[in-house]
Amino acid sequence: MYTGSLRRLIDELGRLPGVGPKSAQRIAFYLLKVPTEDATRLAEAIIDVKENTELCPTCLNVADRGELCPICGDARRSTTTICVVEDPRDIVAVERTGQFHGRYHVLHGALNPLEGTGPDQLKVKELLGRLEPEGVEEIILCTNPNLEGEATALYLARLLAPLGLIVTRIASGLPVGGDLEYADELTLGRALEGRRNVAPSEEN
Repeated sequence: MYTGSLRRLIDELGRLPGVGPKSAQRIAFYLLKVPTEDATRLAEAIIDVKENTELCPTCLNVADRGELCPICGDARRSTTTICVVEDPRDIVAVERTGQFHGRYHVLHGALNPLEGTGPDQLKVKELLGRLEPEGVEEIILCTNPNLEGEATALYLARLLAPLGLIVTRIASGLPVGGDLEYADELTLGRALEGRRNVAPSEEN
C-alpha cells in the first residue's frame, strides 16, 4: 500500500510508546508535508541526543556527555538529602513543586519479580556508595504509589534502616496506581511536605 521508505517510517514510528498504527500514519504523512529542513532538524535532534547524552555520574539522571546533570552541578543544592526516584522524568515532576532543594538518585526502574527486575537491576549499589562521601542524613523514597513502587520503597527502607539515616516516604495524596509524571504540582508538593518516617517491617 505504501512505498518502501514510507512503510519503514510508519513501522518505526509505530514502535514508539503510545503511538498506534493510525497515529504512526498521521505522523509519517505530516513529516512528508513539512519542509525538508524541518524534517532534517528533527532527525539531527534525535541523532544528537543519542550521541551526546549519557547518565550523570553522580545521580544517574540524564546529562550531557562528560558532565554532571544541572542539579548535581548546582552547588546551592543540599547534599545531605537525597530524593530517590524511579525514572529521570520523575525529577521533573518533583522539581515543578519547588518544595525540594536537595539532590536526587535515579533507580532506573522498580522491583518487579514478574518482569525479572530485582535489586541487582536497579541502581541501588550506586545509591549506597553516595551516602558517606556526600554526608547524607535523609533519604526520601519518592517511588511511584503503585505495587512496584511500594515494594521498592519497603526494600530500600529495610536496607537503609541499619545505617542510622532518616528514611521518609512521600505522603498520601498521590493516587494509588498513578505515576509521578502525571501528578499536578500542588498534590505532589503536599506529598513531599507530608512525608513520613519509614519503619521497616519486623516480620520475617
